[in-house]
Amino acid sequence: MNDSMRTRGFTLIEVLIALVILSICLLGMAGLMATTTKNNSNGSHLTEAATLAQDKLEQLRATPFGMIPLNAPVTDSPVGSTGITYNRSWVAAPNIAPPANTLDVITVTVSWTDKIPYSISIVSAVPL
Repeated sequence: MNDSMRTRGFTLIEVLIALVILSICLLGMAGLMATTTKNNSNGSHLTEAATLAQDKLEQLRATPFGMIPLNAPVTDSPVGSTGITYNRSWVAAPNIAPPANTLDVITVTVSWTDKIPYSISIVSAVPL
């Protein structure tokens, strides 16, 4: 055969098939990116809620237990750094499980709404 008759490079069909395969892969990755972004956002809100709960728990542990009203839920609504309003509530209760009268229990609950409601609770035993 003549050198001028040899094919050099890609045909139009080969290029079109490669573009179709590439576009299918990119569409799949776009869906993956949307899911990853949503999961990162949820993780950020959960971390912020846990930090708010831990901050309140540490504040309550530093307060003399006699100054914290027992069995009376208290609520505040701090605004997080992501713009979401978290509802934080806490209740202190005497421990009724053995060994009684040596520990009291503080429960801090943080809830928020981001399309659906979420909630996290931290419980701590405080020595008398």
